[in-house]
Amino acid sequence: MAALARPRDGRVIGGVCAALARRFGTSATTMRVIFVLSCLLPGPQFLLYIALWILLPKERTHSAAW
Repeated sequence: MAALARPRDGRVIGGVCAALARRFGTSATTMRVIFVLSCLLPGPQFLLYIALWILLPKERTHSAAW
């Protein structure tokens, strides 16, 4: 499993669904559909998304070391 970090590519709004998709080995589209469907249920899904957007670190880039 990959580390939980928001990717720099393939993100739509904050990269939370893309990060969760990489972590659990699914496609980002599948994770986005699951999130949208879960928002139809009662609960704090949207607040959890915002919290993960704030708390998850951005994916590090591999820069050349001189």
